[in-house]
This record gives sequence, C-alpha cells and structure tokens, in this order.
Amino acid sequence: MLDQAEIVAIVPVTDVEAAIEFYGETLGLALKERRDDIPESPEAEFRAGEGTLLAYESVGAGQSRHTIAGFRVAALDAVVEALRARGVVFEEYDLPGLKTVDGIATVAGIRAAWLRDPDGNILAIESVGAEGLDQKSS
Repeated sequence: MLDQAEIVAIVPVTDVEAAIEFYGETLGLALKERRDDIPESPEAEFRAGEGTLLAYESVGAGQSRHTIAGFRVAALDAVVEALRARGVVFEEYDLPGLKTVDGIATVAGIRAAWLRDPDGNILAIESVGAEGLDQKSS
C-alpha cells in the first residue's frame, strides 16, 4: 500500500527563513517550493534524494528529544567533514550502547552522526552496510 509512496520528513521550525538558510544553504538541499498561503504556518519544501523535507512554522519547534529526520549517505566521513566546513557542529554521545568518536558512532553495521538545526531539532546522517564501515579506512 505505502511501499511505493514517497516519504516526507516533516520538521517544525520557528522561522521558515532561517530554515531555508540552514536546510538549503548549509545542508545543501534544493528548495522545491515556498508556501505562504497560510500566514500562521508558512512552509518550505526541500528535495532530498528521492524524498522530501518539509519545514513548517510551529510553536512546537525544537521540543523533540529524539531524531526527527535522517539522511542516508554513501560517504559519511566526507559529508561530516564538508558540513563541519560550513559550520555544522555534530553531537557527541557517551551512552550505554552509543558512543561517538569525533561525532560519529558505529552501531550494528551503521555509522551515524547527529546534528541540530537552528531550533534544536535532531537530524541524523548515516551510512549503512559495508560502504559505511569501509569508508573509514579508505
């Protein structure tokens, strides 16, 4: 039923203009559409691979304490390095079963790094399988 549907990450933000700068300019997502037809809740929709990230103004922005959206990439280290060059700060975790080293954790065949948007929403970037594990040594 939904196996052929395109998935959309829906992210609450306090300021759509700041979201356009962060998601568009800093993270490099293409702005697909800007909507201001509902003045109380403007939106910005970005293309991310075959999916979409929709940022909308909300009083609930930044209140989630878990990852709200993720990006799967082939070369995690290169992406993390490029985003750091753009000023992105990656989270450091030292929890049972999850420890980052220089912002990156390896858990059960997945390498991942987490960052926060301007509202504090947590985003993940991950590499899965052999590509994600092998890239560290290449």
